[in-house]
Amino acid sequence: TGMLDSGITNIRKQLDEAKALRAEAEALRAEYAGKIANAEKDAAAMKTAAEAEAKLILAKAKSDAEALIERRGKSAEAKIAAAERTAIAELRAHAAQAAAQAARGLIAKGHDAGADKKLVDAAIAGI
Repeated sequence: TGMLDSGITNIRKQLDEAKALRAEAEALRAEYAGKIANAEKDAAAMKTAAEAEAKLILAKAKSDAEALIERRGKSAEAKIAAAERTAIAELRAHAAQAAAQAARGLIAKGHDAGADKKLVDAAIAGI
């Protein structure tokens, strides 16, 4: 009976150790299950944050592109207006030059020394 008692005691010790190991394993399993759940929550939160940030970046890029298009359009319109003003100024200068040449030709044709004497006499009389 002494051997049986010692065998029973030995088996009880092993069962107690097995129960302790099982409890420890279940605690570790619960701990890691919690860590996995937290990791999944963190991953979902990071994904949501990344999607929101991507939407903001996309909206900003779209806004910047629209602003750039508008600025370039205004710049092109300003360049066109400046070219028009330059062309008009050049045209006016050529027209004035042509008119001055035509006037010189007409004056030279129809104006002689007698006409100059009449103009000088009229100017003196007016004084």
